[in-house]
Amino acid sequence: MTLSHTSQTSSRSCLAIVLAAGEGTRMKSAKPKVLHQVANRSMLGHVLATLTQAGATSTAVVIGPEREDVAQEVRKILPGAGIFVQRDRLGTAHAVLSAREALEQGADDVIIAFGDTPLILPETFAKLRSPLREGAAVVAMGFDAKDPTGYGRFITSGSELLAIREHKDATEAERAITLCNGGLMAIRGDLALALLDRVENKNAKGEYYLTDIVEIARSLGHRTAIAVVSEEEVHGVNDRAQLAAAERMIQDRLRLAAMADGVTLVAPETVFFSHDTRLGQDVVVEPHVFFGPGVVVEAGAVIHGFSHLEGTRIASGAGVGPYARLRPGATIGPKAKVGNFVEIKNTELGAGAKVSHLTYLGDASVGAEANIGAGTITCNYDGFGKYRTEIGEGAFIGSNSALVAPVTIGKGAFVGSGSVITESIPDDALGLARGRQTIKEGWAVSFREKAQAAKRK
Repeated sequence: MTLSHTSQTSSRSCLAIVLAAGEGTRMKSAKPKVLHQVANRSMLGHVLATLTQAGATSTAVVIGPEREDVAQEVRKILPGAGIFVQRDRLGTAHAVLSAREALEQGADDVIIAFGDTPLILPETFAKLRSPLREGAAVVAMGFDAKDPTGYGRFITSGSELLAIREHKDATEAERAITLCNGGLMAIRGDLALALLDRVENKNAKGEYYLTDIVEIARSLGHRTAIAVVSEEEVHGVNDRAQLAAAERMIQDRLRLAAMADGVTLVAPETVFFSHDTRLGQDVVVEPHVFFGPGVVVEAGAVIHGFSHLEGTRIASGAGVGPYARLRPGATIGPKAKVGNFVEIKNTELGAGAKVSHLTYLGDASVGAEANIGAGTITCNYDGFGKYRTEIGEGAFIGSNSALVAPVTIGKGAFVGSGSVITESIPDDALGLARGRQTIKEGWAVSFREKAQAAKRK
């Protein structure tokens, strides 16, 4: 179905206008609403990425005044997008007309989207555009609401959309309608400005409603159409509870997609993905694993429970966790092992290398088949700069060792347990840096006698 909608619209130019000027006062946050994240991407970022996938040839984003933070997000995600400021909040049609310059440049299709509806799918945008190709002037996206309170209602006659009535302006009979306005619209490009400029503010709120263009188009003899989607897709976010609901819905999508691609999720509801997580076939993910941005796990790897991964690549057959933390720049080689309570940052772990428990490796390179003992740390930071530790193939690092960077441990070299290594160790050599053990026979007996006597006094 996706391919069908895309093929119908791919030859047509499309301007996408994203409305992102709302402050979102119900979020009770210093951060603009559209910059709040679901699946580790801003809601605005989701919308912009989806529009690009859906074939938008140009994009305009309408932001509020003095919202450079929103503008920066737009530039980061879609550098070629136009940015327009809505100085006064006079309604959705007024917001769209803030991007008049983009509309004047012309496009076959115009899509109106919202920066706080992050769950729309690319094929849905294509579905919204399709009736334009068949002659419709305006296409409105609707859904059957479980509870229609607060939503605009679709006034229809058979399959024809006659009008969209805002809840405050609807009669009791109209409020009983459950086919509601999902907000998104598609407009024929050559009619967009003519329709928008005819919108008036004669309504209960005194605002210029985008929805009025349906009646305006029909009054001019044009046809209008409806694209019906699921209520979940048009889920908008106005408060923290709705943000959590959006997170839940997108996580469910990502989990189902992973399992459809051949990934085993032992307890799917406990695994949290980023929007860009990539998992290969036969990957096994145990309960309570969190994937931050930028994680790639190749086929056959196992991620054990309660692990936290971000900005890392894990090769085929590797095992991670339980209770492991992989930070940005960690690269885990084929069949390597990262065990419990191990933290790795900006480090390459070679094929078959083992870091089984209680270890920190930062700014390091570990060769193939090397073994890192429990309690080992790379001392990579002196308060001013970061320094690297190089550990060669087949090296053995004894437990409770501190490797003070910059330092190199040669191939096949050994580090004795409890050592503080400050100088490089050649290949196949032993590095040992600890105090010599001393034994004093009978010392404990004398100590106890003196201690007990002092206690009696």
